[in-house]
Amino acid sequence: MPEQSNQSGANQSGGGSTTLPPPVHSGLHGACPRCGARTLFRNFVAFADSCPGCGLDYRAFNVGDGPVVFLTLGIGALVTALALWVEFTFEPGLLVHVLLWVPFTLALTLLSLRVGKGLLLALEFRNRAGEGRIAQDP
Repeated sequence: MPEQSNQSGANQSGGGSTTLPPPVHSGLHGACPRCGARTLFRNFVAFADSCPGCGLDYRAFNVGDGPVVFLTLGIGALVTALALWVEFTFEPGLLVHVLLWVPFTLALTLLSLRVGKGLLLALEFRNRAGEGRIAQDP
């Protein structure tokens, strides 16, 4: 399939073009992985249906639970390590732990979720990821 270019010269089919914005840009700024317009999200963590700038259909991508799994493991390990350090260093009561770690965990998860979802969608676009298919013998 031939690659198509939009007016900015971006590779429309994804993958390998140096004119595509870096995936980190999509994660941090909510930018379209094709044209770089900040149109990836319609609200804080929900994707828009498509990019009004270049027409990329975000519904074609299946980010699923990927970011949640990585964030749960990473943030869970970080909060556990910090909670143990606070416990052994300052020996606060249980209420202090609840008041400290529950809001901290929620805030860190919500802030990281947007970045993780944007990054994963951009990587799916860049690498042309899709569902696996078993080749049929002709």
